[in-house]
Amino acid sequence: MKTLKKIILLFVLIFLYVFILNRNYIPETIAVKGEDIKISDIQVIPVGEIVGIKLYTSGVLVVGTSNIDGFDGKTYKPYEMTEIREGDSITAINNNIVNNTKELIQEINNCNGNSVEITYMRKGEEKKCEITPVKDKLNKYKIGLWVRDSAAGVGTVTFYNDKTKSFAALGHAITDIDTGDIIQTSTGEIDNVNIVSIIKGYKDEPGKIQGAIKSGSTIGSIYKNTQYGIYGVIKNINKLNLDYSKKMYVAPRQEITLGPAKILSNIEGEFKEYDVEVKRAYLNNNYDNKSMLIEVNDKELLDKTGGIIQGMSGSPIIQNGKFIGAITHVFVNDPTIGYAVFADRMIQELGD
Repeated sequence: MKTLKKIILLFVLIFLYVFILNRNYIPETIAVKGEDIKISDIQVIPVGEIVGIKLYTSGVLVVGTSNIDGFDGKTYKPYEMTEIREGDSITAINNNIVNNTKELIQEINNCNGNSVEITYMRKGEEKKCEITPVKDKLNKYKIGLWVRDSAAGVGTVTFYNDKTKSFAALGHAITDIDTGDIIQTSTGEIDNVNIVSIIKGYKDEPGKIQGAIKSGSTIGSIYKNTQYGIYGVIKNINKLNLDYSKKMYVAPRQEITLGPAKILSNIEGEFKEYDVEVKRAYLNNNYDNKSMLIEVNDKELLDKTGGIIQGMSGSPIIQNGKFIGAITHVFVNDPTIGYAVFADRMIQELGD
């Protein structure tokens, strides 16, 4: 009997959290420079432009480990007795800050085989360890860690806020291809891109946009990489295609209705609106970027892409003349269906 009462109590607590308490967290305002502003009073310009994205890590990201064939013919694993692992970011060697792979290699080779103190970050927590580098057959010192200091790809700019000169893109985070972790960024930029090809998506075969970043075509700088997208400031406004006549209000999630909507994209070389349908809206979702279920039903877009493909993440969604969100994910087993993030959640990131 006591066990039954505990089970009932547990279900009651879960119900209260999911269906009652969690409803209090639907955002209505954001704080900008210390001032609370109603989300419904904010205006943005939906963009839909496909751009090249470059992101540089804070320190260097550990993406793997390897054995070292030493100068003496033996095999070593210098990192083996430490807790450092994939996903950690190395920020300093012997208290000397390292910003990129080149600086890390230089610091390791400066040790002449002596033990070095490595400072690294894991989920916001600073840690330290000591590693003794090993001289390899090429007379270079190594610590057996594979690292990376940047990432690049193609995505879509979602909106531009002309009051703050800021932009949002992607609707999801840029993650490391090896670790799957959100890249902790120090700097980054968005650039103009030439679309090289479009690979159509099919069931279990996601499509993608392939593009080449134009040199010397920086549009803006990135200052934040979050699970709700990347955010930055536009530096060269003339390099971003903006239609000021499309400036519109942001719709709080409570205003979103199931049914017809549009997404904006220049996937075919010119800006067009394509028909989609909002199938579900998860109003209490404040924990990830899968806020809405979206289905593409535009024949022209389906013929071109098969639905949602990689590179379309960030495509703005418009309903009843308001900005309601951005495409974030595609269903692998059905490219016509995907997820989108609420506009109000993206807007909140501008104020944080």
